[in-house]
Amino acid sequence: MSDIPTCTPTYHPSWEEVLSPVLDEHWPQIQSLLDAGPFLPAAENLFRAFWQPRDQVRVLILGQDPYPTPGHPMGLAFSTQPGVKPPKSLVNIYRELHDDLGVEPHSDGDLSAWNDQGVMLLNRVLSVAPGQAGSHRGHGWEAVTEAVIRSLDSEQLVAILWGRDAQKCASFIPHAHKLAAPHPSPLSAHRGFFGSRPFSQANEYLRAAGAREVDWRL
Repeated sequence: MSDIPTCTPTYHPSWEEVLSPVLDEHWPQIQSLLDAGPFLPAAENLFRAFWQPRDQVRVLILGQDPYPTPGHPMGLAFSTQPGVKPPKSLVNIYRELHDDLGVEPHSDGDLSAWNDQGVMLLNRVLSVAPGQAGSHRGHGWEAVTEAVIRSLDSEQLVAILWGRDAQKCASFIPHAHKLAAPHPSPLSAHRGFFGSRPFSQANEYLRAAGAREVDWRL
């Protein structure tokens, strides 16, 4: 891709054919947004979701944008830096994980162990201004992540779509096995997120497809 003076995207080489064309088109707008003020997560973690090889992705979990609290986001949707107390949405995810599979809640919000197993934790928007949730929407990130989501479409993929924003992406992956439920936010978790059993359902599908199940323990 073209020369980028600051915040150079870093990702596994297997993502190059997907990311390079869309970043060439949209990175100048995104770069201007990042240059305009402080942003989260740290620049080196903006593309953390793409450090794993593309062909290892077997489960996709879509989020909205990073946590806006400094010190919390680390480039993976719903995940925090190690040692950070789980935010409320993640507390609800842990509760559903316990109810679904009996997994005890983790002491912090670090979900990188899922990512290491091929669970892609992808936000639709990869940056945010501190303290301003949703502040970087509509500045080019959506085009980048749409290209990524489309590239993953496969009958072998399980897509876990929590909330309306994630579910709007269902059309990008027509062949994937999709598990939809309300967002785990305290505002909506009681409307059907609790009891949706996404973790066991994902493993059931992977097992039926002859793929390795995810060990959801952290």
